[in-house]
Amino acid sequence: MDSLTLPSIFITLIVYIAAIKLAKRFPSPFTTPILTATAVIIVILSSLGISYNQYTPAKDWMTFMLGPATVALAVPMYKNQKIIKDKLKPAVWGLMIGTISTITSAVWLTKALGLSDRFQATSAVKAVTTPVAIEAAVLIGGNPPLAAAFVITAGIFGAVLGPIILSLVKITDPFSRGLGIGTVSHGIGTSQIMMEGPVQGAVSSLAMGAAAIITSIILPWIYPLIHF
Repeated sequence: MDSLTLPSIFITLIVYIAAIKLAKRFPSPFTTPILTATAVIIVILSSLGISYNQYTPAKDWMTFMLGPATVALAVPMYKNQKIIKDKLKPAVWGLMIGTISTITSAVWLTKALGLSDRFQATSAVKAVTTPVAIEAAVLIGGNPPLAAAFVITAGIFGAVLGPIILSLVKITDPFSRGLGIGTVSHGIGTSQIMMEGPVQGAVSSLAMGAAAIITSIILPWIYPLIHF
């Protein structure tokens, strides 16, 4: 283990815990923990002269822990299984439409901006969790590192702006809010919407996983149809 690994992990944990406390004391879309923690960590690492390559071993250790953390998302889903079962049919339709719309809008927007084919392919996977996005991007000729950056960016914007947009269009139903955030903002959005309530968190967790599965299945088929 590199000498900077443990200090980097410690710094990251302290900053994130502080960001959570800040969000609770001053609740606002702009105090979303993932947003403030990311900004502060970048400043700290830059100030200490720690490069991304030096930080990578710490990042890999924390990324490894995403496995158990993802499994833990099954707990709120289990506790709210009744409401999920009751609304499963409309949820499936919502997931399908939301996933296809996300892929299509991303590809068409990048095409309208005159960006390259590889850029368009990479943007198509921005709404799913990073491991799935990286593999899916390869299938359609995208750039895996850029796909990861897109996923993180989409997640942060979804976590910050998603709840605001849902409120502006008067979507207050907990199930619907969780479904919308989980479909387009994966784990980062899910961590934020969980703060609203257990139903939102449970549904968002389910939507995140389902959207990743749907995307990995339909993307190789739908991408050639929308990329013309």
